Amino acid sequence: MEAELFPRARTEVAPGAVHVPDWLTPARQGELLAACREWARPPAGLRTVRTPGGGTMTARQVCLGWHWYPYAYARTVVDGDGAAVKPFPRWLGELGREAVRDALGTDVRGYDIALINFYDGDARMGMHRDSDEKSDAPVVSLSLGDTCVFRFGNPETRTRPYTDVELRSGDLFVFGGPSRLAYHGVPRVHPGTAPPELGLAGRLNITLRISGL
Repeated sequence: MEAELFPRARTEVAPGAVHVPDWLTPARQGELLAACREWARPPAGLRTVRTPGGGTMTARQVCLGWHWYPYAYARTVVDGDGAAVKPFPRWLGELGREAVRDALGTDVRGYDIALINFYDGDARMGMHRDSDEKSDAPVVSLSLGDTCVFRFGNPETRTRPYTDVELRSGDLFVFGGPSRLAYHGVPRVHPGTAPPELGLAGRLNITLRISGL
């Protein structure tokens, strides 16, 4: 994005839910993108997620540490090639810890899951809750590439009240505490809005969680 008249402000969207714009430097974004490209390679690479009802998610996904499939975790890609899930790197857990410290002012250790979703221009994510973990530790969300509309709701219903937040490349969003089980989704991606120097067409979202398993 071009320089703006006023820098985007850090915002508490809901209790325990904080948006920190431009948290990742351009250099750090490039490093994370390079890692995501390696993780996306088979085996246990980027896949299309199929729901129990026979539908498919439009965002494609790769997992680290534990493999998520609707609606459980496993150590192998049980709904794909059957390979062992790729390991969760220690440096990524430290990045999650740093993110929570910066966003919420607390120190949380033990991140052991990454869900990495790739969105092309037509991909969406319906309203859902991250409720398959045994831990109530905050979820860390990092954005790379195209800007999206991130809809953050409430723990009770998929419908209003919710807040639409613009997430750009490098932005951090953390939600925990009373907002840990809030419904959230991505109703829109804006194609062609990624920083040109990043070299990414589409959007990557890296979410870090603690399994409690």
